[in-house]
Amino acid sequence: MKHIALVGLGVIGGTFAKAIDAHMPNTFKVTAIDKNEETLARAKEDGVIQHGEVTNQTILQDADLVIISLYPKVLKTFLETHAQDFKPGAIVTETSGIKQTMLDFIAPHIPSHVDFIFGHPMAGREKQGYNYADAAVFNKANYLITPTELNDRKNIEEFTNFLKSIGFGRVSEVTPRMHDTMIGYTSQLTHAIAVALMNSDDTSRETYKYVGDSFRDLTRIANINEYLWTELFLENKEALLESFDTFEAEMQRLKTAIQNDEVENMYDIFRQSSERRLAFEKSDSKRKD
Repeated sequence: MKHIALVGLGVIGGTFAKAIDAHMPNTFKVTAIDKNEETLARAKEDGVIQHGEVTNQTILQDADLVIISLYPKVLKTFLETHAQDFKPGAIVTETSGIKQTMLDFIAPHIPSHVDFIFGHPMAGREKQGYNYADAAVFNKANYLITPTELNDRKNIEEFTNFLKSIGFGRVSEVTPRMHDTMIGYTSQLTHAIAVALMNSDDTSRETYKYVGDSFRDLTRIANINEYLWTELFLENKEALLESFDTFEAEMQRLKTAIQNDEVENMYDIFRQSSERRLAFEKSDSKRKD
């Protein structure tokens, strides 16, 4: 693998560029396709890409690995337009936060002469754009791969090794359904909670005077890309709504205990959450040091 092409230099694509430069400088030829000329110019100034194009002219035809960081519907259009431009035998991957509907959506448009690997970096920022890309975001982060029967095992292994080389700690293989179920809970539900908490405030109050770390931590991701997250929520609505139901039941459980002064029940609820959090921390600490 000599040439890596990045399609989309937003916060994820830009972070890939910066992580490659930080961990494996001068190892690959790195190029990019992005509709924003200023973004391409900035990436070249930063030294994280050698060449950029607003629309593909020569990049896809030569790239051994193509990492596409586009909105799901934009990705479909990109594949339709450039299906015959990819280098035969190239590894092509995407980074979207949904998988089963994504697979169903774009499978008919995947060129037969490339190995298309569905992937999802479990790292990012609440802000968007290349200016917020940071190589450190990938350090020790999780990465999910959803293989299909069409993937070449050697390419999966090569891509996994590449991910670990640029900072990712744990790379796991999961089915598309399991991916969407878990992401509905761990990512989409948490964003929904942050949005609801932020929007439930009475704006006539000077809330900022009363805020501590807990409020800041819980609402950080409420600064949200409305276009991307609307698409993600709707494309994974079944799994997300199931997570809503489970969460609402737990909120009702706690609310009832408070209403009825059920002290022992509240103790049990808080002990349960503490035990689960400690177990989570223990498991999460096993990521690559």
